[in-house]
Amino acid sequence: MLSTFWQVWIAAIVLGSMIGCGLLIMYTSKGQRKEETDQTTGHAYDGIEELDNPLPRWWVFMFWGTIVFGFGYLSAYGLGNYDGWLTVTVDDQEVTWTSTNQWKAEVQAFDKEIAPLYAEYRATDIAELAKNEDALQTGQRLFKSNCSVCHGTAAKGAQGFPNLTDNDWLYGGKPENIKQTIMYGRQGAMPAWGPVLGDEGVAEMAQYVRSLSGLEHSTEAAEKAAPKYQQLCMACHGADGKGNQLVGAPNLTDDVWLYGGATKQIEFTLKHGRNGKMPAQSEILGEDKVHVLSAYIYSLSQK
Repeated sequence: MLSTFWQVWIAAIVLGSMIGCGLLIMYTSKGQRKEETDQTTGHAYDGIEELDNPLPRWWVFMFWGTIVFGFGYLSAYGLGNYDGWLTVTVDDQEVTWTSTNQWKAEVQAFDKEIAPLYAEYRATDIAELAKNEDALQTGQRLFKSNCSVCHGTAAKGAQGFPNLTDNDWLYGGKPENIKQTIMYGRQGAMPAWGPVLGDEGVAEMAQYVRSLSGLEHSTEAAEKAAPKYQQLCMACHGADGKGNQLVGAPNLTDDVWLYGGATKQIEFTLKHGRNGKMPAQSEILGEDKVHVLSAYIYSLSQK
């Protein structure tokens, strides 16, 4: 809602401009000739003389028409906090027109129109739906509108955002796992071990983690960190470092790194921890659309 000052300010500008235009037309029309003449106003430039003729009547009527239209527009759509007489249907109720209500009405009308199609898709198993080209095109549009800002238009991800086209899944890549992730979101949490390990311990642990994935590392530092890994990290990542999808703990033995596998990146993760959040889409998209979106994402890792 606009404050009283802004209501008055906007109304003064809009109504004042419209009334001022009307007064200007009346003033300039007063005393003008009714018919065209060959007489000039005395103004001449580069051999061109200005005839002393009135504006064409159709032009004057056009000006008046725009002013009348303006008042009609304001009465229909409103001005400031004052509502017009136009209404739209939102949630099966007639409400005053606003740009927000118009958007809601159009979205609801569209959803109602395509609801049977989504109901048909939802009745199909996700793995089977992933073979339906029409459903995949719909899922791709949903992905680009809601997911691509984080995961990229090609779903390849970025630092901190998983690649959805491979088979490395923090919480599982089965259709039901993917749908649950999209519906309810995920909250990943890697605790900060800096205060526990200290700078030297963090550096040694980074070497141990690199050793798990076969990267170049210091064997001596890795051996020093091995007991601490079993004490601090095994509960989530497992004794063999292959992770735990129940808690979203990543596999440390492959070459897939969500935040980077360079020594400095691993040390930063160990020292400061990580907090990743996948927002829940259930209230935004609804289960029918999430079902189709899940089929599309599932299909990306099956190619």
